[in-house]
Amino acid sequence: MFKTNEEKKRPPPVKVLSGQLRTAEHRRTPSGDAYAIRPGRGRSLLVSMVWMQGTVLEVQLDRNTVLLMDETGTFAVQGVNSIPKGKPCLSQGKYVMVMGVIQAVSPEPVIRAVKMADLSELATLHRRMWKLEVEELQEVLA
Repeated sequence: MFKTNEEKKRPPPVKVLSGQLRTAEHRRTPSGDAYAIRPGRGRSLLVSMVWMQGTVLEVQLDRNTVLLMDETGTFAVQGVNSIPKGKPCLSQGKYVMVMGVIQAVSPEPVIRAVKMADLSELATLHRRMWKLEVEELQEVLA
């Protein structure tokens, strides 16, 4: 698979919570659209590619979309039908990881999926660790 120039310039995905995206502010950058999230203490972090985790609430294959929920709210993931190995993730109740590009942040975050993985086997551990992983990465990056 060939990457476009825009994808080549894009920084690696940043771990975020849906609640952070919901309050993010749109920014134009030389490498494309980005969103400023607030990891805390008045700092901000620009993100365009995100890594999120959540539980599948609803699968809408006819709309190429799945609705997920993390501990801060819901978010939509588009383009799920074309994700390699994404099909095992597409059933209600699964705990999944998704990496993708932010399409919208309001009223609900929308991500265009690049990668998905089923984390259901160790869901309890992944859920418990996720917020800590998000906080730690954002602390390092901001």
